[in-house]
Amino acid sequence: MKDMTKDILAGAEGRRRNGVGDPLGPNSEIGRKLKQYYDELVSDDVPDRFAQLLSQLEQTEPAQKKD
Repeated sequence: MKDMTKDILAGAEGRRRNGVGDPLGPNSEIGRKLKQYYDELVSDDVPDRFAQLLSQLEQTEPAQKKD
């Protein structure tokens, strides 16, 4: 954790020296890491069992609405 914090702070310091403005300021690196993690998570395939369960749920919902 300490290493990650050092990396984040070093990156923010480097941007300040280069004059690159970032609207999120010191939180921009955290935001980039979160976006990267989210993108990786979203691109993962849905497990077959989960897809089957979703399909079963979709089939039962119209039947319940008819009642």
